[in-house]
Amino acid sequence: MSDLTGLSEERDHEVEIDKIDHTVNEGKLLLHQEELDISKNRIQAGEVILSKGIVEEPKTVEVSVAHEEVVIERRPVDNEPSDSPISSEEVIRIPVSEEHIQVGKHTVVTEEISAYKRDVEETRQVQETLKREEAYIETDGHPHIIKD
Repeated sequence: MSDLTGLSEERDHEVEIDKIDHTVNEGKLLLHQEELDISKNRIQAGEVILSKGIVEEPKTVEVSVAHEEVVIERRPVDNEPSDSPISSEEVIRIPVSEEHIQVGKHTVVTEEISAYKRDVEETRQVQETLKREEAYIETDGHPHIIKD
């Protein structure tokens, strides 16, 4: 049994030597390179707030107003006879009016403000350094090499 155990150890040793020995009749060397993985995330870039406030401004408007005037005219009369006695009881009342300005206010819609979002597509440049593997061929002696 001990001979079998020793034989097994020798075979394991030979396999390890084969792993280290890179002398082969043909082989392949795989070359690798990095590529960019581009992804996008949507983040909040800001905010637009629509609000309204009250602005007061004085307004002066010219309004045409009318009023009545009493015109008193005196005309001489040809001294005509009258049956009426002289008295201070006779009174004539003439009402006089004028337009008085009343100011009121009412609200009207003057403008409509709307806001909406739209998607805008733009192109941005992303710069990153990528690594890649290159194959180097070293020769020892004068072997004939044909490159395809």
